Amino acid sequence: MDPGRIPFPAHPLQAVILDWAGTTVDFGSRAPTKVFIEIFRQRGVKITAAEARGPMGRAKRDHIAAVAAVPRVSEAWTKKHGKPPVDADIQAMYDDFLPLQKETLSGDSDVIPGVAEAIDECRRMGLAIGSTTGYTRELMEVVAPIAAAGGYAPDVLICSDDVSAGRPAPWMNLHAAERLGVFPLSSIVVVDDTPVGITAGLNAGCWTVAVSETGNALGLSAQEVAELDEQQRAGRLAEIGRGFLEIGAHFVIRGVRELPELLRRINTLITGAAA
Repeated sequence: MDPGRIPFPAHPLQAVILDWAGTTVDFGSRAPTKVFIEIFRQRGVKITAAEARGPMGRAKRDHIAAVAAVPRVSEAWTKKHGKPPVDADIQAMYDDFLPLQKETLSGDSDVIPGVAEAIDECRRMGLAIGSTTGYTRELMEVVAPIAAAGGYAPDVLICSDDVSAGRPAPWMNLHAAERLGVFPLSSIVVVDDTPVGITAGLNAGCWTVAVSETGNALGLSAQEVAELDEQQRAGRLAEIGRGFLEIGAHFVIRGVRELPELLRRINTLITGAAA
């Protein structure tokens, strides 16, 4: 984004709405990836991590359907089962996904380093804290207490089954804004680690901030990121950042730990525009 221009009327920031896996918890968004791979494996179809990650951010049933529709995956399914996957197959995998994901979440939902401190700083700036997720309410009953124990507890949590349609539809963001009592939407910043999440923020009329290092796009654990040489890491993050900017993200940060500084920059732009 051109740092000298703002895309909305000048309204001071009032709230931040953050995604969960890959943004605030589960460094690398690894928990759902493993389960998507497993439910296809159980049906004799091998999918890659890249295929499993492709639709990340969508409601989980929609995610499974999107993976099944990938031409290579559909071809492999047809070779194994004699016909392409149909809606009943998607539903059966979704039914298996939920309990399997619930089993794995307890070990993959730690708060990402720096998030709790950044959110505390956002609160000191007077911002309300909302959150949205592609997980269902049942799954978040596992994740939210772990996050709270790690110092992160948003004011509002909106799940994929709380709305009529998940990302890229704007409804979770709009519902979160309603619950927070915040408007206009241009006074809200949506933070997400997936293209579909950024698109949902744009569709809601919010500022959008993409996360490059801790999320699904890079897809590495904190230890794996630390093991990358600096040049390799910088190159991969630059490529990820370009991809987010191309779909309309207003800003890209490596992780939520960088969010307070960016929000102060945005407020400075807004103050200047209002002067």
